[in-house]
Amino acid sequence: MARCDQGYLCDVCGEEVETIRESDLYLRFVTGELSSNELLAAAERHLRCNPVVAQFITHPDFEPVTVEGDFDRRLFDPADIAERETLLTRGWLRLQELAELAQTVPLPHYPLPEFQQK
Repeated sequence: MARCDQGYLCDVCGEEVETIRESDLYLRFVTGELSSNELLAAAERHLRCNPVVAQFITHPDFEPVTVEGDFDRRLFDPADIAERETLLTRGWLRLQELAELAQTVPLPHYPLPEFQQK
């Protein structure tokens, strides 16, 4: 089935990423990692299917993710952890907001303010 017929499929588990709330692709977009031009070509996954990123989302409504091994956040510099937590948690909160407003917010306004193109 075409991507547009079924939605985005997770390149890790193969299941459909049903909402923007759980989208690693859109988290990367709203946090400035991807441009709007890269959205159609970039791989999609559920946030939980990308635990290296998900471990930095720290919010009471997001069940914590733990990573063992070389990419365990506890192995990073505390300042880097704090910076990454702040950015990715803000990005996740933006996804929650967009899930409610997506029909009224144009794509260029999805990213966090500092990543919107002027």
